[in-house]
Amino acid sequence: MEPIRRLRRRAARVASLEAILLSALVLPLVPAAGVAQTPARQAGAAAPASRARQVTSVEGITEYLLPNGLKVLLFPDPSKPTVTVNITYLVGSRHEGYGETGMAHLLEHMVFKGTPKHPNIPKELDAHGSRPNGTTWYDRTNYFETMPATDANLEWALDLEADRMVNSYIAKKDLESEFSVVRNEFEMGENDPGSVLMERVFSTAYLWHGYGRSTIGSRSDIEGVPIDRLQAFYRKYYQPDNAVLVIAGKFEPAKALRMVEAKFGRLPRPERSLAKGNLIHQTYTTEPTQDGERFVSVRRAGDAPVVMMAYHVPAGSHPDFAAVGVLARVLGDNPSGRLYKALVDTKLAAATGSFAFQLREPGMLLAHAQLRSNGPIDSVRSAMAATLDAAATAPVTDDEVERAKTALLKNVELQLNNSEEIGYELTEWAAMGDWRLFFLHRDRLEKVTPADVQRVAAAYLKPSNRTIGVFHPTETADRAEIPATPSVPGMVADYKGRAVVQAGEAFEATPKNIEARIKRLALPGGLQLQLLPKQTRGDRVVASMQLRYGTEQSLMGKAVIADLTADLLARGTTQLTRQQFKDSLDKLKARVSISGAATGAQVRMETTRPNFLPTLALVAHALRNPRFDAEEFDKLKQENLAQLEQMKSEPQVLAVRAAQQKLSPRPKGHPHYTALPAEQVEMYTAATLDEVKAFHRDFYGANSADIAVIGSFDADSVRAAVQQLLGDWKSVEPYERVQRVFAATDSSLQVIETPDKANAMFFAGQTMELRDDEPDYPAMALADWMIGGGFLNSRLMNRLRQKEGLSYGAGSQLQVMPLDRVGIMMHYAIFAPQNVDRLVSAWREELDKVVTEGFTAEEIAAAKSAWVQQREQSRANDDELLGTIVARRFAGRTLAYDEMLEARLQALTPAQVNAAVRKYVDPSKILIVRAGDFAKHPPEKPKP
Repeated sequence: MEPIRRLRRRAARVASLEAILLSALVLPLVPAAGVAQTPARQAGAAAPASRARQVTSVEGITEYLLPNGLKVLLFPDPSKPTVTVNITYLVGSRHEGYGETGMAHLLEHMVFKGTPKHPNIPKELDAHGSRPNGTTWYDRTNYFETMPATDANLEWALDLEADRMVNSYIAKKDLESEFSVVRNEFEMGENDPGSVLMERVFSTAYLWHGYGRSTIGSRSDIEGVPIDRLQAFYRKYYQPDNAVLVIAGKFEPAKALRMVEAKFGRLPRPERSLAKGNLIHQTYTTEPTQDGERFVSVRRAGDAPVVMMAYHVPAGSHPDFAAVGVLARVLGDNPSGRLYKALVDTKLAAATGSFAFQLREPGMLLAHAQLRSNGPIDSVRSAMAATLDAAATAPVTDDEVERAKTALLKNVELQLNNSEEIGYELTEWAAMGDWRLFFLHRDRLEKVTPADVQRVAAAYLKPSNRTIGVFHPTETADRAEIPATPSVPGMVADYKGRAVVQAGEAFEATPKNIEARIKRLALPGGLQLQLLPKQTRGDRVVASMQLRYGTEQSLMGKAVIADLTADLLARGTTQLTRQQFKDSLDKLKARVSISGAATGAQVRMETTRPNFLPTLALVAHALRNPRFDAEEFDKLKQENLAQLEQMKSEPQVLAVRAAQQKLSPRPKGHPHYTALPAEQVEMYTAATLDEVKAFHRDFYGANSADIAVIGSFDADSVRAAVQQLLGDWKSVEPYERVQRVFAATDSSLQVIETPDKANAMFFAGQTMELRDDEPDYPAMALADWMIGGGFLNSRLMNRLRQKEGLSYGAGSQLQVMPLDRVGIMMHYAIFAPQNVDRLVSAWREELDKVVTEGFTAEEIAAAKSAWVQQREQSRANDDELLGTIVARRFAGRTLAYDEMLEARLQALTPAQVNAAVRKYVDPSKILIVRAGDFAKHPPEKPKP
């Protein structure tokens, strides 16, 4: 369920440099970071030549130890055309002292500000075609880059990470601009009632331990941290003996290890002493046993109530935690979970869930429920507490445990099939005590029994161990004793793991190689089939199915019905209940998502070779024979309405959708009309199950569909199966593509007030008559990249974030169609409402410079390299390649278009790029929409 996933993502990312993804509009990922100047901290005298010692090897991952204390994990995967470098420092918000809250996260930002050797890190990241980021959590901080797999890229990334480990600027001048960027990120969380509530629950549940403090930190500490304290924090924790380096993907292990020794081996092991002030003490604060229920209440602007309950549980390395994780799934799964049945099935709540925080020291199990506006909070709280209390005594069934284990272990297996994912995942386990815990935890999960789950439920789900909101005195204390964190070295010392997952072939994802391998088939019924067989890690297979239906007239007023129809397809078939369908997918080790829009539906599948054809058959059965259960329909409506009610006052949603209405104006009911949340509430409320059934009967069919499959499979078997399962499935209503129509924009301004929201949203847009196969498109695509693309390295980010410190996330996007002469240029930024005039002024200056002065030859050359490498990475990612293959087929193209486009872009001259910008970008025709609490925070005048 979306609310659960959203809360889980918040829990896993509270202060990371994650992308700002604007609701209702696909925009480039815009992470956050930082930069600065410290007293010189060179590596010092040359260290002795490093000799890495092999420590252990488990399932294809080998650990080495350098004499300076750096741990190195190598995970070679020749089937991955990319390589990931991920360095983890064992310092997070748990290590912060008084006045230091948010320091680990702030330092994460500052380390992106450069070193004397690498003065412009964002520019270098773009130049090497990397997909980078940095994240901070309770127990660790990490930085990573995923790049095309070349020796040059790997050597550069290792040199960068080794250099900024000891030579980052951490300068006062950079802190003065960056602290406001971090404060902007802080304010983003303050806009979200659920995020704020979770922070308050944790701070109430933990009296003394550092986990009670949010990783983002307090506003006062972010704004007031002295530069010398930040520099000392950096020098103490950013050292080789406090770091774990992971290299995963396509590389030659011996050569990579030599590179590591050359780059990191020269860094001396620090001399740690009390006198130097750089001792890293083991954290020793232990949270006392909770002695009664605790309650916290948050009252803020918002639309939909949320109820949470939290319980202290053991450390993530403790043997009990496997059973705790299963317990969380038994309670929070949808639709089989006990909370779902107690609250959603009874219509008390719109959505529920639970999950456990697996941390180095004792963490929390969190349960939550999302209500509709004016929902019965007291009734939900009572029913929720009763359900959780009953878990200690109500028998846990074999089916509940098996279902939870199947789902959890499926995710582990699919992770092991993706070396890039494992390269990131090992960060969490290293921070927990040792990376091998990942495998040990998997083994423990397999052994969990109903008795184990019952035992931990009785041990930890006690009323006296709960934080909800009301104190209830009791005569007899019944407290949950949380066991101490076990000794990890003893547990993993002799751990060997299992056989290494089968590696795939080394496949270079160039347009020519893809075209040489791909098979395109037009089946008799009209369905188009694109097959790209290749050997993949773990015999992974991914597939995409695009169903197209209806005409402009026949689809009028049916957008919401189309959405509900698609969402119901995964909620049971004529032969399977929703739970049985979900269980079948888990047993097949398959991930399947079905989504719909006004003009079509899409299915995504991921599984392994032995399970692909059965998964395809199960999906075809769901598409053709939906259950359309009245109770599930009502639940789905409630979920959608709860989410929409939450969006009614969100600045990002309101600004983006208001702008879309102007950029692509359509009458209400048109398939391309952009509805505001309040309008959607009315439409979802009025929708009926009979309308859904009629829509499926009239519009669904495969005669205008595209299916693409990539991975380890037999092409003839897949073709035969597709023809048998879907070849005769035809829609009643004819299909005709709904064309996009150009509408000129003007310089209008729309201001939307969103009271009590700490963050505001700026959105600017202009339409242009342009198609993506016309000569001017490559120049405009490259110009858009330089204006607002890349990782912190664009005109907008350099000005609004790096220089002015006005925005955590800013950028641009150019949407140009393949079949219609309609293009849209969009710019966006999030900011504090009082800074609106400064932000708009800076944005206009940058745009005026682009139009009047243009881009430099050096800027264009760097952008060309970055743009092409990003496209190479996209083709190397099978999940993204699926969409490209389908899109090219629908536009009547092959990947020769991509080769042609990249060649045209590489041949561009600065004069051609700048001429295209002057031709299409007209500041007098750019509309602006901004949303925020401007009444409470009057705009400050731009500084002269």
